[in-house]
Amino acid sequence: MPRFGTSIAVAAVALAALAAAGAASARTASSTLTGAGSTFVAPLVSQWISPIGAAYGIELQYSAIGSGGGVAAITQRTADFGASDAPLTADQFSACKGCEQIPWALGATAIMYNLPGVKNLLHMDGPTLARIFMGQVTKWNDPAIARLNKGVSLPSTAITVAHRSDNSGTTYNLTDYLSSVSPAWSSQLSRGVAVNWPVGVGAKGSSGVAGVVSSTAGAIGYADVAYSLQAHLKYFALENRSGKFTTPGSRGILSAASSDQKPAADNSLSIVNPPKKYANAYPISTFTYAIVPLQSSKAADLKHFLFWAVTKGQTSQYTAKLRFVPLPKSVLVVAEKAIAKIHS
Repeated sequence: MPRFGTSIAVAAVALAALAAAGAASARTASSTLTGAGSTFVAPLVSQWISPIGAAYGIELQYSAIGSGGGVAAITQRTADFGASDAPLTADQFSACKGCEQIPWALGATAIMYNLPGVKNLLHMDGPTLARIFMGQVTKWNDPAIARLNKGVSLPSTAITVAHRSDNSGTTYNLTDYLSSVSPAWSSQLSRGVAVNWPVGVGAKGSSGVAGVVSSTAGAIGYADVAYSLQAHLKYFALENRSGKFTTPGSRGILSAASSDQKPAADNSLSIVNPPKKYANAYPISTFTYAIVPLQSSKAADLKHFLFWAVTKGQTSQYTAKLRFVPLPKSVLVVAEKAIAKIHS
């Protein structure tokens, strides 16, 4: 498992010599594409850097500064593309002046915890999770948690909430879910890339949240499941609307994704808390988006990169170990049509 920091800015390696027309020739990186944004998708993008260089001679650089930073970077054109786990708002589309959002990855937000001596995959439901993040459930042996985990000896350890301090699409994914399962959360805090957290410790980036959880006994936090795995953190099995406790693995994510495979006119999709007929769905799953200008001086390289990302970049050699799941075919078609619109 690779190391993921708050930012990733890695240059592609020089390419091996290729045979052409019977004579060996060496292709070197011919251009650079810079991207910024989502820390959620950063582990996957880091897997793409070397093969993109090998396939197209493109030096891919990506800075994981959070979805809010990614939207700002592409709006201000300080990057060639942005990345966000939260769909653009109407105002953001207007400010970005000719941008398109393209679904390019599919994953899940894990609710991770650090509770020594207690097993992995404790059960958790949405209303109780909302009360934890609202500061209303403060001990691990609270009756609400104990009721979900009969037979498990839970300590009286205080719960420390770890949350993002920067604008984050992962925060949007979590708060979108909490708003759907808790009327109190919906009315008092709502959903967004940033909320007025009632309690907890703020940290920058998914790696920052994972770091707080890892170093704090009793802590609970949220991040793309890849960060949980990399930090060897436990995470919850969450109760979905069918009453089943599911995990952020391929089966749960795919089931959630099947609840919405027809993107809206702006290419956004919502797969949080799917209806009960999706019995295996993990309820905090999400598509994440590349944000690109439809007109760019690097149009050819952008199209090469993005087509590769939504096709070959979805294969198991890149996605499986990070718990990302290949895009459904119907979403892939929409993504490819959007990429084809990019021009110089």
